[in-house]
Amino acid sequence: MRIFDSMESRVRGYIRSFPVIFKSAKGSTMTDESGTEFIDFFAGAGTLNYGHNNERITSALIDYLQSDGVVHGLDMATTAKKHFMQKFNDTILEPRNLDYKIQFTGPTGTNAVETALKLARMVKGRSNIVCFTNGYHGLTMGALAITGNNFYRDEAYISRSNVSFLPFDGYMGQECNTLDLFRKMLNDNSSGLDLPAAVILETIQAEGGVNIASAEWLKELSELCYEFDILLIVDDIQVGNGRSGDFFSFEESGIKPDIVTLSKAIGGGLPLAFILMRPDLDQWKPGEHTGTFRGNNLAFVASYQALHYWDNSDLSDAVKYKGAVMEKELVAIAEKYPELNAQVRGRGMIYGLEIPERGLASQISEKCFESGLVIELAGADDQVVKFLPALTIDEDTLLRGISIVDASIATILAEKQEKLTSEF
Repeated sequence: MRIFDSMESRVRGYIRSFPVIFKSAKGSTMTDESGTEFIDFFAGAGTLNYGHNNERITSALIDYLQSDGVVHGLDMATTAKKHFMQKFNDTILEPRNLDYKIQFTGPTGTNAVETALKLARMVKGRSNIVCFTNGYHGLTMGALAITGNNFYRDEAYISRSNVSFLPFDGYMGQECNTLDLFRKMLNDNSSGLDLPAAVILETIQAEGGVNIASAEWLKELSELCYEFDILLIVDDIQVGNGRSGDFFSFEESGIKPDIVTLSKAIGGGLPLAFILMRPDLDQWKPGEHTGTFRGNNLAFVASYQALHYWDNSDLSDAVKYKGAVMEKELVAIAEKYPELNAQVRGRGMIYGLEIPERGLASQISEKCFESGLVIELAGADDQVVKFLPALTIDEDTLLRGISIVDASIATILAEKQEKLTSEF
């Protein structure tokens, strides 16, 4: 590991949680240079919904490269882009009765968020953006301003004006409808809340701790935005592309956002990001918002293949089935170890096991890695063990991974009890 310590910036993060050199990966497993195999419950932070080196995707990429397909094309028309857009329209948009135009941005999710914010402000002629507690939208300046976690915000030293944070669904407890506060502030000319150009949110806050907005809350938010002429932006970067069990995480609620940001898994494992917008919002002048890598042709090829998983309901049904398995197993773990005071939250194939005791979730993640499982944390204090396996993981591997979490918790609690006993 010396080369990483000596040459790479201290800012590197995941290498500290998983301090081995990975050499290969297939499906839901990763293998390091020593030949040790790990089950992957991280899936590239939600990028690898279809697993590592998915054969269908890999074969198409090899064929495309060997045929001298265009790799870099800025926003020029290419065959790969044509095929992707037609497939996305035919397989995703039309069956859901969604009328959106696509704008390709720079290659990462934060580029899509920046584009959405800029567009909303330009169209509405207002600067304020409403976002929510525990939200995460990226680390470039505009996206960082609407991200809640102090760990990311403290070092930026930027102006955070023109952003208003409000409580997310459930933030004040389940008995409190936080949108009552939003409506009250919009109706009160002395509330200090400037009429926003847009509201942006994740329907499932992944990095924020797997906090889930109810369908009823989302419907009310959508109606509120319509009533006050505010654009509704759904950040579906991590929990879109099937993670919730539907292709879009907002489908269950029946809402139709004005703008949707997509990245991560939409590229089939390769960098790709874009926004979907109502056609009337497409008010850009040609070249007004640009970028060198706004449209990755290799990602178009990969995504075209991945979208075939959505030709029928098989994957969606599998995600919902395996999500129910995850919920059952995690609830059993929470009940098995009442001293954890653990809470289980999730939908589809994103679940969180929240453990209030500070530092204990980190110990569990570390012990899991020692036992052959890659699993990360979420929440403001890294208090949530986050389950984010590939959507294509087989049930046996899924259960083996969860059993590692179970065994790791048992070991940690036994060691803790032994330490307490020895002290007395």
